[in-house]
Amino acid sequence: MSGLFRSIGRKVLFSLDPEDAHGLSIKALKTGLVPGCAPHNDPALRVTVAGLSFPNPLGMAAGYDKNAEVPDALLNLGFGFTEVGTLTPLAQSGNPKPRIFRLVEDNAVINRLGFNNEGHETAFRRLSARRSHAGIVGVNIGANKDSTDRVADYVAGIRKFYSLASYFTVNISSPNTPGLRDLQARDGLKELLGRVLEAREVQSGVRRPVFLKIAPDLPEASLDDIAAEIALHPLDGLIISNTTLSRTGLKSSRATGEAGGLSGVPLFQRSTILLAKMRQRVGAELPLVGVGGIDSAATAITKIRAGADLVQLYTSMIFQGPGLAGMVVKDMSAAMKRDGISTIAALRDCDVAYWAGKAIPT
Repeated sequence: MSGLFRSIGRKVLFSLDPEDAHGLSIKALKTGLVPGCAPHNDPALRVTVAGLSFPNPLGMAAGYDKNAEVPDALLNLGFGFTEVGTLTPLAQSGNPKPRIFRLVEDNAVINRLGFNNEGHETAFRRLSARRSHAGIVGVNIGANKDSTDRVADYVAGIRKFYSLASYFTVNISSPNTPGLRDLQARDGLKELLGRVLEAREVQSGVRRPVFLKIAPDLPEASLDDIAAEIALHPLDGLIISNTTLSRTGLKSSRATGEAGGLSGVPLFQRSTILLAKMRQRVGAELPLVGVGGIDSAATAITKIRAGADLVQLYTSMIFQGPGLAGMVVKDMSAAMKRDGISTIAALRDCDVAYWAGKAIPT
């Protein structure tokens, strides 16, 4: 599939506006035009995180399946889990178009979508319809741009999806909603975590894990503040990281000046350094999810060695096609067998000191 995509599918999709191409890919998954792959059930890749048993550590990051349209189709591509959203209480159109820009020479994308989604009610209906299906599906929650109480929007997400989400991601790291990243400051984070986790504790049924997704553009002092604050709350994990505002080292000559968050290969080093630095700060017990620039089994394993329990990708699938997840999982399994590693968890933290010793790029 990946070879066919690179020779034919990519040429067709790249002739379209990026947002139109994204919509077409969702339709293809919904209608079954994109074939799934045979499950790769390698026990060495299984990992338990926050009480959830993942068949493999590779997930689809939030931002692709914004409206919970194709979670099961994504799982059938080989992902060990998928994450829908970001979902806001009310539907919103997001920022003006155009708002997605491909940087082909860099295998990267700039987006300034602005949490465009159909709102809680629509996603709730779709997730309710798949309630009996197997598979880990997280719900990424956010706040409406014009909300007068953004923390209340996150609380509303917990309450709305509690019976349906395998886990929650509290997304305060998008650069495309003005002021949202202010919630990463210690006072804002204290209120956010306090209210969100309190809302979780009063729900009935199975305890749902709550993860916090942070930005890759934080200075070391902010990492200290985040680590100190989450130590005071029963948070279940961190996702590191969202897109970056940095444009350092890009090869592309077009669209690099566009506003928005950069994702893809150029984000790998920055996000991996941040991951390792946070692992050092939070200790060995807190689960971490590594995101940013993963495009192969080698980069996925590098993230794990730098401190990640799980990893997620998205942008690389734009450039390599829907067969990427299955290929990455297969290659991870082969690498484990080659190196005589019995469980992927054994690789976690092997290179934390190396990556944490690097300076966060300017």
